Amino acid sequence: MTRPDPDNADAAVSLRLDKWLWQARFFKTRGRAAEVVGGGHVRVNARPVSKPSQAVRVGDTLTFAQGRAIRVVRVVGIPVRRGPATEAQALYDDLSPPPPPAAAETGAPTPVVGRVDRKERRAARLSKRGPLE
Repeated sequence: MTRPDPDNADAAVSLRLDKWLWQARFFKTRGRAAEVVGGGHVRVNARPVSKPSQAVRVGDTLTFAQGRAIRVVRVVGIPVRRGPATEAQALYDDLSPPPPPAAAETGAPTPVVGRVDRKERRAARLSKRGPLE
């Protein structure tokens, strides 16, 4: 890492992408963060990145998959160490879209397991109707 310019300290401070993702606690190990970045599954400012050594600065927007969710975060700070979760949450603003609604909220029928009797069949049929029907 280059020495930061004392006149413009905020612009010169940067950190490796895999290290930032690990220190911000998005991934359990730095190696896992490097695998995800190396696999081309991370975008920095809407550009695909495949090198874990990509520099991340304050103001950059990161897009990546974490589990089944797509995370969109804006870098707010560059950490000095991998601290507790409260410190890690202060490093970014979460811009992720809200998760899709659960099946119960959309009016989808409730799944029935095993043999079905008359009462369960009727309840399943009635659960298919939406709130306005």
